Amino acid sequence: MAQFSRLDVLNTMIDSGLVPLFFKQDPEIAKKILSACAKGGARVIEFTNRGDMAPFAYAELLQYVTRELPHVILGAGTIVDPHTAALYIAYGANFIVGPNLNREVALLCNRRKIPYFPGCATPTEISEAETLGVEIVKLFPSSSIDGQRFVKAILEPCPWTRIMPTGGIQASEESITSWFRAGVSCIGMGSQLLRENFIAAHDFDGIASLAQDILGWIRKARSETRV
Repeated sequence: MAQFSRLDVLNTMIDSGLVPLFFKQDPEIAKKILSACAKGGARVIEFTNRGDMAPFAYAELLQYVTRELPHVILGAGTIVDPHTAALYIAYGANFIVGPNLNREVALLCNRRKIPYFPGCATPTEISEAETLGVEIVKLFPSSSIDGQRFVKAILEPCPWTRIMPTGGIQASEESITSWFRAGVSCIGMGSQLLRENFIAAHDFDGIASLAQDILGWIRKARSETRV
């Protein structure tokens, strides 16, 4: 059973503006990545379903988070079918993320009051997702389209839509600021934040520092947008 309510997850995502995402088979390395993200101020983290035995690795990580990082909201990503979604929900996933929109996954998550963030890349997909109860759509792959122009174009007629781009976001103040000026509600970041050179060198303080910088740029961009 999820430890956080749907409202808690959504509000925390919007408040913080950042969702780090990663997969690591080694549970000890994965735990250090989670701790580094939390140390940097990240509250919502996505563990992606991309490797062998990933659901079992997730279950172990969730136990670790519940025990050592109780303020962190851990969810599961790269979920493309309802059977896999049900497995992660049974293990206690606090939210489900997908690279595509799947109606059955949306209905399952809505029935269990688990937030679902499907990948959408057209106005029709976004509209269908919202009809199915999705509060925040994942713009994916944002690197394959002019993501910021797309966000602005969607929000002009549909200002109620909340968008989380994932992919193609650089870990720089200029990139972060431009996305939030475009109107995104939050951003998903993988390799740009959780850099392989940091992980290989066991420089988890470097990850924490970068996460802290990104969250600072988000706060600054939002304050400038409100002026």
